[in-house]
Amino acid sequence: MSFEATEAWNVRRADSYWVIAYAAMASPCEVLACCDSASEAERLASLAFHETTRIERKFSRYLDNNIVHAINTSAGGDVEVDAETARLLQYAAQCYTLSDGLFDVTSGVLRRAWKFDGRPIVPDRALIATLLQRVGWNRVDFDGKRIRLARGMEIDLGGIGKEYAADKVAELLGEQTQAAVMVNLGGDIRAASGSNMRGPWTIGIESPRDGAPAVGEIEIGDGGVATSGDARRFCTVDGVRLGHILDPRTGWPVAGAPRSVTVVAETCTAAGFLSTLAMLQGPDAEAFLQAQGLTFHCVR
Repeated sequence: MSFEATEAWNVRRADSYWVIAYAAMASPCEVLACCDSASEAERLASLAFHETTRIERKFSRYLDNNIVHAINTSAGGDVEVDAETARLLQYAAQCYTLSDGLFDVTSGVLRRAWKFDGRPIVPDRALIATLLQRVGWNRVDFDGKRIRLARGMEIDLGGIGKEYAADKVAELLGEQTQAAVMVNLGGDIRAASGSNMRGPWTIGIESPRDGAPAVGEIEIGDGGVATSGDARRFCTVDGVRLGHILDPRTGWPVAGAPRSVTVVAETCTAAGFLSTLAMLQGPDAEAFLQAQGLTFHCVR
């Protein structure tokens, strides 16, 4: 494989590390690498970019030539899945069980009733009721090798896909270099200390209010950080601001949730699940996070 630089990414020196920047998963992506040379940074850039885009091509619901599309268009038939897809689906099943059904990858169909572009909307209650009949991981037939959805159902791995990609990129780079790295895919972060780590990475917590300064900092050596919130995707209903995270039991955005929740966990995938699940607790988000003994930051 060639590791020559292309227009797909940019590499620049900053302080004691290299900054690798590229776009993927509809997000700005950045990898910070404490390696010594530009050639090493370019090699890591190629690895990071290709792994991120591989996962995007494989699991994005926006594409029509991947495993998610095959599952969603199977019309009630069986679809065989490879080992990586099976692991993600097993994780989705675990999240559903641990959350008592609040975290449900079949709930993506509910987006058809909502538009989160910041403008006022009048929800179509009849449409929401109809779509709710197509939601529920408990209705999915999955045995670890094949999956079958009821007709009209879909899966959407968007709630775990970017976090999973951050973990996979960090793990891949960890196999290829001794350098400390931090992978940031649109705010979903996985850090790995490596053998040359001089101290923890410092991560600023973005304010959900446009133009406002950071609301806090988190230091991390190894682990994941993820944030859920309504800064960019929200609507207003009868003058009330509602974020884009939908309760799969009601089909409506969660009322009383924080503006944002940032969680630190062992992996980015786990942090993403926990931050989303906290948002789904609404007014009880902080109590839920405290009960889990997590490092977190909530903005109300």
